[in-house]
Amino acid sequence: MTESECIEVIPLGGVGEFGMNMMAVRYHGSIVVIDAGLMFPRNDLLGVDIVIPDLRYLMEHREEVRAVFLTHGHEDHIGGLPFLLREIPLPVYGTALTLGFARQRLEEHGLLDQTELKRIQRRDTVNIGEMRLEFLGVTHSVADAVAIALRTPVGTIVHTGDFKFDQAPPDQTASDYARLSAYGDAGVLALFSDSTNSERPGYTPSESDVRRTLEQIFHSTRGKIVVACFASSSHRIQLILDLAWEFGRKVAPVGRSMVQNIAICRELGYLSVPPDVIVDSREGEHLAPEELVLLSTGSQGEPASALARLAYGKHKGYEVAPGDAVVFSARAIPGNDIRISHLINHFCRRGAKIYDEGHRMVHVSGHASQEEMKLMLNLIRPRFFVPIHGEYRQLFNHALIAQETGLPAERILMAETGDIIALTPDAIEVRGKAPVGRRLIDEGGIAEFDELVVRDRQHLSEEGVVLAVVPIRKSTGLIEGAPELISRGHIQVEGGAALLAEARQVVLETVEACSKEERVDSLQLTETLRTELKRFFRKRTATRPMIVPVVLEI
Repeated sequence: MTESECIEVIPLGGVGEFGMNMMAVRYHGSIVVIDAGLMFPRNDLLGVDIVIPDLRYLMEHREEVRAVFLTHGHEDHIGGLPFLLREIPLPVYGTALTLGFARQRLEEHGLLDQTELKRIQRRDTVNIGEMRLEFLGVTHSVADAVAIALRTPVGTIVHTGDFKFDQAPPDQTASDYARLSAYGDAGVLALFSDSTNSERPGYTPSESDVRRTLEQIFHSTRGKIVVACFASSSHRIQLILDLAWEFGRKVAPVGRSMVQNIAICRELGYLSVPPDVIVDSREGEHLAPEELVLLSTGSQGEPASALARLAYGKHKGYEVAPGDAVVFSARAIPGNDIRISHLINHFCRRGAKIYDEGHRMVHVSGHASQEEMKLMLNLIRPRFFVPIHGEYRQLFNHALIAQETGLPAERILMAETGDIIALTPDAIEVRGKAPVGRRLIDEGGIAEFDELVVRDRQHLSEEGVVLAVVPIRKSTGLIEGAPELISRGHIQVEGGAALLAEARQVVLETVEACSKEERVDSLQLTETLRTELKRFFRKRTATRPMIVPVVLEI
């Protein structure tokens, strides 16, 4: 089998896991990369901020890599872009809103001026070597999402990106059924399709269905309304703005990414903002509660987010009080449930009424459920099928769904990250393994580690480890006895004892500055102590030891 007789497709992330979506397609000496996403770390990856795919395969074939194509603007599809472009400068193709979000990330990393951003629209085509790519509009939880049809002399493959078939999308821009069906009529060699919701029967509700529930919340709430959602959820943000206008409220965005993304959406025309509805955070502080909506980041319980500060009563400008409503208008990403539960507990302490996905329709998924997956399969009618985007159980269920539509099991490939999938007009097979893994990014990209190093860092970081043991009486939130600080592999010079004494004082002052609620919440106190001690050692020693606070609840 010669190179010109087959297409190679290599998932570099996003297959067998949620997040880190990246796929390389190689044909006749040219490679295109579809998406470059990140994943947020598990709790055991100490000192790690984000996780991106290992780029060794692309580095080994860097002379063949021609461009990056983005399907939409979520972090799990664009968040790894700066790290890829730092290694291999490439043109980046995407729709207007997707590039708007990507532009912000590249600017933060100092890469914007040296990156060529190429805007595309639905049904545009781009030629890369002997590959011709067309962008097919699909609906998702963020505007401007596309699927990609990639044509070669060997055959056509379709990559759905993240999608659902929303029959009443907020922007009245439905999926491009006509072009999807036209590709099915012409013949598709292989379909690579989003498997996220393959365990959910039926159809995913429309984004517009959320309006009815939110309208009831606006109608019944007498205090302020706090809505937490993803900063990139342009459709949800538009809905909040519209309802605020109808109910005579103002919207104050809180959280840096929320403020930035709203500005991007407004600039590009993806938000229709009623007159004077948006106010800045400081202006919102002077409004009566019944006049205010806070649109916040932190829906996943991130300890340093605006939502967390509101939950613990630590926000400088706002307090949550009885009569207020807090709406978690986002799906809980697996692994974040405990953190979100902690926030809900503290909002309840403040007397707020909580609305979340488990009890009311305040959020709908942006991903296809089983019947929509069948519809995609029936529109495309591929010869071969590869489920992507999900853990193995989601991929497996998607394979079963494909069989229900009549696709024989022998024409369905259960791939894993790193598989080199070879496609010919008559066959699909895995013919090798690319070097894959995870790049673990520390301190916003200042350093990168492989998984082995991170395992070592669980005991001893590159610059040592400082263990802070803080005994807390759970009933009172008071420190019982003196905190104990233990340093290993960090302080090896004279004056170490004095430095630890200073650090112990930092611990005492940090705990004293916390409210009782924060002190009796071990998760929040742990994060606060870690932040303050990291800041102390960076300032005093210019080092970054691993900080491991241990809160002993007595």
